[in-house]
Amino acid sequence: MENHYKTLGVKPGASAAEIKKAFRNKAKKFHPDIAGSSHAGAMRKLIAAYEALSDIESRFHYDKAYAVYAKKTGFDYRRWLNEQEDPASKAKLVFYELLHLEEIRAIEIWRENGGLNFNMDKLLQRDDWMDCQYILAEELDKRDNCFEAFKLLAALLAEEHRRPYFNLFTPEIKKYVKSMLKKRLKPQVDNETWISCMESLLGIGFSKHEENTFNDYISQALSEIRAGK
Repeated sequence: MENHYKTLGVKPGASAAEIKKAFRNKAKKFHPDIAGSSHAGAMRKLIAAYEALSDIESRFHYDKAYAVYAKKTGFDYRRWLNEQEDPASKAKLVFYELLHLEEIRAIEIWRENGGLNFNMDKLLQRDDWMDCQYILAEELDKRDNCFEAFKLLAALLAEEHRRPYFNLFTPEIKKYVKSMLKKRLKPQVDNETWISCMESLLGIGFSKHEENTFNDYISQALSEIRAGK
């Protein structure tokens, strides 16, 4: 089995930005136009490695196979991350566990490190953080932790509005958020928290009609507070 991480010269936990940078640097060295046709094979291996690791889905499938390979070679990336005490390694471990279908363990690590107060956006590369944040929110919502899921998704949409990453997938995220509001989020929070949640959805890319709906929810909640409900 080809070790794509070794080919690119990065560790198994490398971020998307690190993988891209490594590919560009190696491509300059091995490109046939620069190094000659004798390096065409090395360039093909480099391209294959980049294609496997730059896409989140293909990297997920490769990592499953790589985990077996890494075990045979004596390097256990999960174990190494577990042994580290710094917050950045813990954030990487959350993402690693999510990608390897260890969702419950990922949530445990996330909560052990502060949950909603664990600022993974400051510890992971932006692309990795956004992917991790979305997957984590989905898994929390599946386990009826709707408020935590909502907070993660609202922060994600705010960042997406500031500088797009998900692009064509963004409408699906917005649709997902709207689907959880009345049925799953509202029963889990009090009126003050509900108002705060609705306010967090204003000015982050929803339509005027959608914002009017959020404002209606806020007005209804304020009326209930005044009525002592």
